[in-house]
Amino acid sequence: MLSRLSLEQFVTHCLFHPLPSRKPNESALHQSAPAVKPKNTATIKGEIHTASNQVRESGAGSGAKIGSVEWFTAPDYWLSRLIFQRALAAVYLVAFLTAALQFRALLGERGMLPVPRYVARVPFRDAPSVFQLHYSDRFFALCSWSGCLVAAALLAGVDGLLPLWAAMLLWLVPWLLYLSIVNVGQTWYGFGWESLLLEIGFLAVFLGNDRTAPPVLVLFLLRWVLFRVEFGAGLIKLRGDPCWRKLTCLDYHHETQPMPGPLSWFFHHLPKPLHKVEVAANHFTQLVVPVLLFTPQPIASAAACLMILTQLWLVLSGNFSWLNWITIVVALSAVDFSPVAAPPDLPPTPLWYEIVVLAVTALVLVLSYRPTRNLISRRQIMNCSFDPFHLVNTYGAFGSINRIRQEVVIEGTADEVPRADSDWREYEFKGKPGDPRRWPRQYAPYHLRLDWMMWFAGISPAYAGSWFGPLVERLLENDRDTLRLLRRSPFPPDSPPRYIRARLYQYRFTTWRELRATGACWHRTYIREFLPPTRLDVVAQGGRAHRR
Repeated sequence: MLSRLSLEQFVTHCLFHPLPSRKPNESALHQSAPAVKPKNTATIKGEIHTASNQVRESGAGSGAKIGSVEWFTAPDYWLSRLIFQRALAAVYLVAFLTAALQFRALLGERGMLPVPRYVARVPFRDAPSVFQLHYSDRFFALCSWSGCLVAAALLAGVDGLLPLWAAMLLWLVPWLLYLSIVNVGQTWYGFGWESLLLEIGFLAVFLGNDRTAPPVLVLFLLRWVLFRVEFGAGLIKLRGDPCWRKLTCLDYHHETQPMPGPLSWFFHHLPKPLHKVEVAANHFTQLVVPVLLFTPQPIASAAACLMILTQLWLVLSGNFSWLNWITIVVALSAVDFSPVAAPPDLPPTPLWYEIVVLAVTALVLVLSYRPTRNLISRRQIMNCSFDPFHLVNTYGAFGSINRIRQEVVIEGTADEVPRADSDWREYEFKGKPGDPRRWPRQYAPYHLRLDWMMWFAGISPAYAGSWFGPLVERLLENDRDTLRLLRRSPFPPDSPPRYIRARLYQYRFTTWRELRATGACWHRTYIREFLPPTRLDVVAQGGRAHRR
């Protein structure tokens, strides 16, 4: 019959310790064992009493040692935790910097989707956020730049200088701030990596600092996140577009992905047999390798490293914000770095900390029911949160692949009467394709939110229904904050356009011959009008603007 400690011992030894290389030689052990002098009963009782007092005085609760197994912590993972925490802080820094530099045009009081209007109709229980209590652009900027400051402090290792409880509170700050931003971010913050950052950031609060060894249960929960990210993405592909099963999706994906990178043109032109190898390798990495995360070391480390290599390949092939980088970060927590550096002597874990970790683990396991049920469902949905705090979520990407690329091109003219032969000047975005001769840039892990949503607008106008009209209005006004989101405006700051129009084009990568002949990496073909010529009339009474 299994003892009540079997589960903890299994988790500790099977998941966080390497397999034994060979069975010890019993005769050799007997020969090398020193002689032990027998002790009487009184001596033994005295030693037990002294040891018990030392444990109580040190504050090491039930996790200090059980028999010969310290099951609550995994000291060998101290370097894994250090690398994970510093890398996570870097992702936090990018996320807050993105918010600080873009929010005014997207979410500000005069933004395309203003936060005050959103919180007026959505209750706190559905979208918990500090901005439900108070909002102003200045306050949002304060929260964003404060998040940058805290993330930079964590990146510098300030949490290691603090007591355990203070370090946990410091890690809680960026999570609360970013949760507040995401929950009022609306369409602009509807991406799966927002929830992924929040889920991982929440677990990081309870990972501890230099004052204690990493808790086994939190390390296990981080692997559970990584498993759902990869396995969920693999399942959504198999259940989705048939091209994933035919191994042909990458014949199109590098060209039609949301925001190509500087190497995407070359990835697209790889031989088609190699594309099939890429897809097959992707299936193996996302459907087989995640299971190996729950095997003993060094197999689990090898599985995590294989995932990291796959994510780095994706980093080279396109701009996916910090999706690839946050996946790499959580995979680092599963790598055993103990062969690189031996763990230092760490103090025992306090009882209150063990209780908190156990409670959080129980909470996450309960909340995992619906995401797990979704994972095995034939009606699997991806990138969905089942609770307003984004504690346990579903993930997935590219369940369907576009065969052609459609882009919305926005143009303006200063002419009094818009005609087909008017002087229409094109607005240039930073990341999305525009000028066929302009080579794609590398922006990830920085997230160009407007550029990404323009890709969705090219797929269907329904994706742009809430924000495209406000965008056009602000371009007609030469709104400074909106123009900062663009690479270039064709109109001087004091001379806004009189009319704006939008046209839909089909884009494709040029061939090698076309590239040599024209120097252009894109070829585009006009499809249809997306938005007819539109202008603003300023109404004297009320001073409001409307489209005609």
